Amino acid sequence: MTLPAELLDRARAIAAGTLEPVPAKDAATVVLLRDNMHVYLLRRKATMAFAAGAYVFPGGSVDPRDTDHAIAWAGPSVAEWASILRSDEATARGLVCAAVRETFEESGVLLAGLSEDEVVADTTGDDWEADRLALIDRSLAFADFLAKRGLVLRTDLLKAWAHWITPDVETRRFDTRFFVAALPYGQRTRDVGGEADKVVWQRPQEALRLADDGKIFLMPPTYVTLQELTEYAQATEVFAAEREITPIQPRVIEVDGEVKLIL
Repeated sequence: MTLPAELLDRARAIAAGTLEPVPAKDAATVVLLRDNMHVYLLRRKATMAFAAGAYVFPGGSVDPRDTDHAIAWAGPSVAEWASILRSDEATARGLVCAAVRETFEESGVLLAGLSEDEVVADTTGDDWEADRLALIDRSLAFADFLAKRGLVLRTDLLKAWAHWITPDVETRRFDTRFFVAALPYGQRTRDVGGEADKVVWQRPQEALRLADDGKIFLMPPTYVTLQELTEYAQATEVFAAEREITPIQPRVIEVDGEVKLIL
């Protein structure tokens, strides 16, 4: 794919060693699935500084407080997650917590329960909405949110899927782990606003067709992930799939004066 011309000078400077790339922030994103293999996508507002107008999965940067050891934890241990994600334990804890927190912030879906065997059945009340907004504006820490409700983080409901790093040439960069999760029984997504102006449940094949026809915009990691999901007929098959998490960082090259992104 061809990138905007304004990135040409940055690409040349980085290649020449005269400009250091912007550090990539740790981030997490979650592909939320329903049994009939629909995925939850939200369209980022055109005013957003990053990925404006793109259809994306819920996700965002790790909050330093996501690494809080006070969070009640069910499922694979932090050490196991660190091995799966190929990171240190503090980073793994932050990524897993960010994945659950961002999913709740951007879809209203919460992967947590009163015990390691339960999942919250309904998060649509006014009190839940107040907490969701407080998490978004960072006036409420995720650990405090879970603690005051007596909730356990259900990390066993997540499956690590991929690891994408924004190209060096970008001015906003993220080191993002992709997870998949099934919509918990009884919960439902809702249009929660914020960074998005539209949300949809869509089959991966349909989203890809719309992108190929130029009707929607998908960033490369989203496009590739949707392509991978077309191989599965049911969400259960996705969770049974074997995945080895290795970092993918698209490379930027110059060809005849144009900047091109090589996956």
